[in-house]
Amino acid sequence: MQEAGLTVHNDEAGNVIGTLQGEDKGAPAIVMGSHYDSVVNGGNFDGIAGVVCGIEIARLIRDTGVKLKRNFTVIGFCDEEGMRFGTGFFGSKGILGQLDLEYLHKYKDKDGISIYEAMKQYGLMPGSVEKAKMDMDKIKAYIEIHPEQGPVLDAKKIELGLVECIVGMQRYMVTVNGRADHAGTTPMDMRIDAVDVSTKVISKIADWAREKNDGTVATTGFMRVCPSAMNIVAEKVEFSIDVRSKHEENIRDIVSKIKAALKTECEKCGATYEMNEKLKISPVHLNEEMLSKLAKNCEARGYSYQRILSGAGHDALPIGQVVDTVMVFAPSKDGRSHCPVEWTEYSDLAKAVAITYDLIIDMQ
Repeated sequence: MQEAGLTVHNDEAGNVIGTLQGEDKGAPAIVMGSHYDSVVNGGNFDGIAGVVCGIEIARLIRDTGVKLKRNFTVIGFCDEEGMRFGTGFFGSKGILGQLDLEYLHKYKDKDGISIYEAMKQYGLMPGSVEKAKMDMDKIKAYIEIHPEQGPVLDAKKIELGLVECIVGMQRYMVTVNGRADHAGTTPMDMRIDAVDVSTKVISKIADWAREKNDGTVATTGFMRVCPSAMNIVAEKVEFSIDVRSKHEENIRDIVSKIKAALKTECEKCGATYEMNEKLKISPVHLNEEMLSKLAKNCEARGYSYQRILSGAGHDALPIGQVVDTVMVFAPSKDGRSHCPVEWTEYSDLAKAVAITYDLIIDMQ
């Protein structure tokens, strides 16, 4: 960021923020960003490619000698993925003023370390996290470039995707409490088997999403059994739920069915359960005026494009709830992401930079 001419600081939520100063200090800024964190066993593009594209646009503005009316800011967001604490959008929640001490103490990792403790270990001051909040009235628009993370653009050999909607999502951690017993001597009708209860519910979740037939998805990606031994009836099972859809009513319906099924299966055998919310955010439709301008920019430069839905969450999702927002996708080779082989051609990222640069200059 500094090499591209940006004035840089780190905020209280761990975001890295760089700004090119415009001539009118009172004019609302244009902000670009994406996240710099990754997932376990992830690749080299998801998130950070968008940060680099924002920095490249800053370099282009500087090198072409364009005089900005308004500030241009690039943000590298902290912990969008929520991998460690099962949450998500930490940095973007920070600038939106959605973080407080209760939040930092509430969420913990698998070792019982809270966000508050982790921030202290990292060198941040968690007691000051609320100072990360920005004045959203001073932001004209938010723009994000990102790999698609899906197969549509690559399969169709389309150069760019213009995102018109980002799905909403809800995440939960479920704990089913049973009773540990001997696997050989405890009759089936006298067991309180946490695995039996959990799997009866989990086996239905994907089908409830398929029934919607509109792109709604539901995933159980984590499961832990205690005491996890071949010859012991399980005493406790923890598992995750991730439900996403462009229709919020679909998410609510699936979550309601999960709760009802857990209640029913637990009552049959005397088990109990807790279902703790980790993340809840509504779908967002992106700014039509900016989408239309991006489409014209693609046509002017001779790039193929299509309107597209984002099934992945991005920092544009919470920010888009309160600020005019748009996203540009570059193709992901074979649709692969969240794995070491993820790949997006640099030339495709450059095309995303070119049409976004045109948009930013037009919005001055």
